[in-house]
Amino acid sequence: MKFQKITPYLWFNNQAKEAVEFYCSIFANSKITSDGGTVIEFELDGINFIALNGGPQFKFNEAVSFYVLCDDQNEVDRLWNELTSNGGSEGNCSWCKDKYGVSWQIVPERFIEMMKAGTPEQKHRVIGAMMKMSKMIIQDFEKAFKG
Repeated sequence: MKFQKITPYLWFNNQAKEAVEFYCSIFANSKITSDGGTVIEFELDGINFIALNGGPQFKFNEAVSFYVLCDDQNEVDRLWNELTSNGGSEGNCSWCKDKYGVSWQIVPERFIEMMKAGTPEQKHRVIGAMMKMSKMIIQDFEKAFKG
């Protein structure tokens, strides 16, 4: 068995199990691998995480976020809607927070393709379109890319 060298470790007040179940419900290939009550180990799409019921001393903030690369607009919409529901919030330029305060960046692969393949002018237009968005909209990027 090969161990993951770096594992995200998330500190929750007292809702680690609830948060882990929420995350596992929205990401494919996800599961709880160990539940010790205070410490819960889980996988999101094959990546190991640990959640801790550590108390109210520390809160999540935007200094750390999880960047999720999405196949298409349907996946962007689904993840965005689920993460921002029931107390989550929308941010700018692909950023959102879930109801536990964890920050996420929900990014379509097509955006990355445009940023790698585009001319400087095309990239500038795509970035300009992104600056006006909360949730990323591929169709708007395509229009900006084409000019």
